[in-house]
Amino acid sequence: MPVASAGAATVTIVALCHNHAPFLREALDSILSQTYPHLEVWLVDDASTDGSPDILREYAAQHLEWHLLLLPQNVGNCRAFNTAFWQSHGEFVIDFATDDVLLPERVAQQVAAFKATDSQVGVVYTNAELITEDGTLLGQHHRPGTGRALTPAPASGWVFADVLRRYFISTPTMMMRRACLAELNGYDETLAYEDFDFWVRASRNWQFLYLDAVTTRKRKHPRSMSSRAYQQHDPYLASTIRVCEKALAQVRTADERQALATRARWEMRQAMRRHRFAEAQLLFNILRHTSRPALLDLTLAAASRVALQFSRNA
Repeated sequence: MPVASAGAATVTIVALCHNHAPFLREALDSILSQTYPHLEVWLVDDASTDGSPDILREYAAQHLEWHLLLLPQNVGNCRAFNTAFWQSHGEFVIDFATDDVLLPERVAQQVAAFKATDSQVGVVYTNAELITEDGTLLGQHHRPGTGRALTPAPASGWVFADVLRRYFISTPTMMMRRACLAELNGYDETLAYEDFDFWVRASRNWQFLYLDAVTTRKRKHPRSMSSRAYQQHDPYLASTIRVCEKALAQVRTADERQALATRARWEMRQAMRRHRFAEAQLLFNILRHTSRPALLDLTLAAASRVALQFSRNA
């Protein structure tokens, strides 16, 4: 892979693998297919048990400029990513799950977008194709809605309130400015997942830019982390609550407080549906610090208290 010429930005791709053997070759080949030449590639295996390490060793042996990290124990996405990030040097960074696919112009398009915009932009994200485990096309993440509008509607600029209020970014499409990630001290390793926390912390001091292009194929799994969210004993909801608590300390305007109230209210309803009563109480506490609770909010909070008391006495 060519060494970056003077003035050309190096892009770090942290390829994170955990039991991705069926998809791994396609993912790694999509790195090789990039038209942008100035890449720093880190292959990180988070203690896979399915033969993925052998495939990663094969590619690393064929591409000696790539870096290989085979973690002996499963540490989760956040710590695995940070392990490579702090050893890397690229001006821009892609967190690449190796069950997804990068389209050939992906890196070139996003670097060009960064170079054409303000230095306060910390993230460029795009549209994505959604595919099944066998590669069948399901559609796009941002799909046409009424008129020319996209659903979910992308947002650019100062998006702190937007990322609190709603989900609209396709995480695998993000390219991040190294300075933004470094300012945040990387991902929060105490959390079970990274994207919501990163969006909230990054968008407080950095702008986001939506590039209207399909750059990535995102693979949808029926057993993904998001599909398990809110189930009993799953750590996903606890991490979401922690991010909301962080956001509570960062909100500055009435609109931002209302955005966090919207998020806390929605999460509280999901928690109640899954009988996560203790978590519903924590979310209600966030909600009442952001807006005046509605009658339904008070009713659900009371119901969660009763259910908790019943379970303790059972």
